[in-house]
Amino acid sequence: MFSQELLQVARLDPKHFTRCRTLTLPTVLSFLLSSVHAAVQSELDQFFANLRNRADSVREVTAQAFYQARYKISALVFGEVNQHLMGLVEEHLPIPRWRGLRVVAADGSAVRLTMMKDNVRSIVTGMAFGLYLPGIELFLNFRLHEPLSDERQMFFEAIDCLRSDDVLVMDRGFPCRWLVSALTARRIPFCIRCDLSRGFKVVREFLQSGRSEQVVVLRAPNARDAKDYECPATPTTVRLVRVATPNGRVHVVMTSLLDPVTFPAAAFAELYHGRWRIEEAFKRIKHRLQLEHTSGLSWHAARQDFGAKAVFDNLNALAAYVATDALLDPGSSYKINRTLEIDKIKRQIGRWLLAATATTRRLKPILEEIALNLQKFVPNRSQPRKPQPKPHLSHAYK
Repeated sequence: MFSQELLQVARLDPKHFTRCRTLTLPTVLSFLLSSVHAAVQSELDQFFANLRNRADSVREVTAQAFYQARYKISALVFGEVNQHLMGLVEEHLPIPRWRGLRVVAADGSAVRLTMMKDNVRSIVTGMAFGLYLPGIELFLNFRLHEPLSDERQMFFEAIDCLRSDDVLVMDRGFPCRWLVSALTARRIPFCIRCDLSRGFKVVREFLQSGRSEQVVVLRAPNARDAKDYECPATPTTVRLVRVATPNGRVHVVMTSLLDPVTFPAAAFAELYHGRWRIEEAFKRIKHRLQLEHTSGLSWHAARQDFGAKAVFDNLNALAAYVATDALLDPGSSYKINRTLEIDKIKRQIGRWLLAATATTRRLKPILEEIALNLQKFVPNRSQPRKPQPKPHLSHAYK
């Protein structure tokens, strides 16, 4: 937070954050990382009260001063913060792997945001996209895009975050010839669910054949896509695998992992099912952290909020991981309640980031509190989802 490298990346002008003020760059970033979802002035008063360990609100700065300070900071600053955080995670924590590969799930989610359009408060739709590590419950990359953005294009902008020892897991709607060619050319293993009602002809033929797996060749992408997405315009060899779900549904996944011995067909059901964790992550950010209730009425503010809440969710996940490892039995069917954990982390995060010398002393009792809030997980238990309207906050509330 206090590094010169972050200062140079975060501020939009070299003149910004050069004087000693109450709202320094670390203070503004720490406030945004505290999961802001109530009225900004109320959140500011509570944030400074938590810094001083007081029960009553503390009026240090006004909401107007915060608005001026936030627009001096890049909208993508939390991507840099998360990149540094993930570097520390890779260095100090063992990330679970699937047959030697790090599992990365990719997906997008529509969000409804309140923006100013022609000086009128209006509801606009955005697209939140993320790369997620299901094994350790962390966002690897995230970005909030404006309307009319294509999910494949969003993924292509984040493709450099992937490595050759990853396996990318994606839902239907993503597979296309240029995407498969681009991933193969970059030597990035993938497992993508195919849409059975439309799409590749070879997939429909495979489904009708009754086979459990088959190696097929996809036609080359057209010349325009090959040029735009920097992929070879050549046919691509892939493997189709039939996957059956516990409720009897049949899916077809397309993968570049051709070795049937190292990667047997029966193993792909578990791999694809792990993708669901990114759906749960978006649910937490949208409804537990109230992503759609932004602290500003611009795309700049919305992108800062989304980045801050994604990093906050990562810190929340790390606290749960450490508390589980230190205080719970390895074979226990109980897991930490992530929703109740949010409030405890929210109250402490400012002091953790702005008073690093006291972090170790304060961390242990918080982890003990977190470990007291448990819920039991029953394997293979499912609850049918009833069709109902999406629980978006009303426009008047925002």
